[in-house]
Amino acid sequence: MTIRLGFLACLIPLALAACGTKPAPESNLDSLDAELAGNTANTSDPAMRSALQDQIMVDPALAGQSNADTIRPPRQPYSGAIPPDSVAGGKTDGTMTASGSSSSGGGRSTPAPSGDCPQCKIKDDSVTLSALASRQADRNTAKCARSLQYSTGWVQRLPADLPLYPDARVDEAAGAAANGCRLRVVSFSTGASIQTVLDYYYGRLTAAGYSAEHQADDGQHVLGGTRGRDGAAYVIYLETRGDGRTEVDLVANNGN
Repeated sequence: MTIRLGFLACLIPLALAACGTKPAPESNLDSLDAELAGNTANTSDPAMRSALQDQIMVDPALAGQSNADTIRPPRQPYSGAIPPDSVAGGKTDGTMTASGSSSSGGGRSTPAPSGDCPQCKIKDDSVTLSALASRQADRNTAKCARSLQYSTGWVQRLPADLPLYPDARVDEAAGAAANGCRLRVVSFSTGASIQTVLDYYYGRLTAAGYSAEHQADDGQHVLGGTRGRDGAAYVIYLETRGDGRTEVDLVANNGN
């Protein structure tokens, strides 16, 4: 009996140890969590409190690009970038509407295209802006095309009557200002439809005294004309790109 009692006396401390509190490492982790949660440094620092507790800001204009709940890819690449001032259409006086079009185009609809489209073939055969300008029927435009210099800075020197479209993204620009030349050639794209861009320029140019002829062939549109009092001439090429944006090539010579 004495041996059994001694044996039980040895087992009791072991049982108590097994049924006691959590091991020291786990207790330390619980204490650390509680300390971090109640850390006064996190709650008293305004920057930290703002980062942890403030609501997330969401731009409604970009939220629609999430392409959520759909199995189809987006119609155009995601973009939240702002183009630099040197290539943005900030010089125009157009007021953008919710659909992305401009309300300052003069309020006149472009007439339906007439006849063939010889200008369409000129565009198809021209790889560069210089080649496009050199093939124009206007002699001054073709002559000044030899002196073209490439730089997006020419966008800021477009004629006042023929500005960059308000939401344009410039791809390339060139110009010539030597020997009496006032030639500007710009290639850009816009999210507006071909008809919207056509109406924008048709309204502005006819109001400024230019003639305007609309040609079209197989999805490609051309608007061109001249102004008698100063010999100014322009041609605008438009077509839809693979990503759905409207691609525009603009050639303007001797405009005010």
